Amino acid sequence: MALTQNDRVEDELLMMEQFFSGRQSMMWTALPGIVRAYEPSTMTCTVQLAIQGRVEDAKGNISLVSLPQLLKCPIVFPHAGGCSITFPIVPGDECLVVFGCRAIDFWWQNGGVQPAAEPRMHDLSDGFVIPGPYSQQKKIGSPSTTEVEIRSDDGSAKVALNPSSHKITIVAPGDLDIVGDVNITGDVVVTKDVKASGISLNSHVHGGVSTGPNSTGGPQ
Repeated sequence: MALTQNDRVEDELLMMEQFFSGRQSMMWTALPGIVRAYEPSTMTCTVQLAIQGRVEDAKGNISLVSLPQLLKCPIVFPHAGGCSITFPIVPGDECLVVFGCRAIDFWWQNGGVQPAAEPRMHDLSDGFVIPGPYSQQKKIGSPSTTEVEIRSDDGSAKVALNPSSHKITIVAPGDLDIVGDVNITGDVVVTKDVKASGISLNSHVHGGVSTGPNSTGGPQ
């Protein structure tokens, strides 16, 4: 039976759809990943992509395979104006890997404006690691809906800023260490003791005075 015009159009559309689907399958944009290693000296990560690929054999059988680990992926920390926020990345942390649309090798090595090292596009070799996505297995508990927080995942230590009241709260179950002078404009209210060079504000004594009902003079 001869093919009709509609049959030819349908065949051509199917071929085009299969072609573009095949091309799209080779285009990498962004995928969740799991950090396997962190190199702070180069600020790069080794990452295992967390979505498996599908491979079809000659008989049409589909199997799932893990994609290769990505090596020396640049990390994206918040950074501008001479300031940075960094995180102590550890193996097992979840991340998002975003793939450049052109090769990033020369830019990564030299900075500035550089040509693409190769003509590859949306390739697995050009991934940037953004720490932060949460799977349901790794999500943190009780994120604030009213404050900006810098916090430990368990919430036991944090710095919180309330944009409505402008109040800043620091929760530090351990020590709070400050290196350098501290200048405070306003009152300081302390519920426990204050010590200066080992001398307690609550329990210190003054020498060279006689006992009796009178008070010592004012501070000098």
